Amino acid sequence: MKISITSQRLAWSLDEIAESTGLSLGFLRKDVRRGALPVRRFGRRVLVLKEDLENYLIKGSQKDIGKKDETRLQSA
Repeated sequence: MKISITSQRLAWSLDEIAESTGLSLGFLRKDVRRGALPVRRFGRRVLVLKEDLENYLIKGSQKDIGKKDETRLQSA
């Protein structure tokens, strides 16, 4: 079952995001633990809201890009 990210849904599960984007479930779970991908929990169910998913896909998974750039500039 192919899920379209542009559909009118309000939220998706990590499994659905993995299937739709080609990102692995483990990778997505790691970003959830890091805080890079915000989730909402409903009992055992974990959902990502539409706005959070769109922001995550726009930004990519690198949460600390600014810190990496700052470190690189200091060492140069």
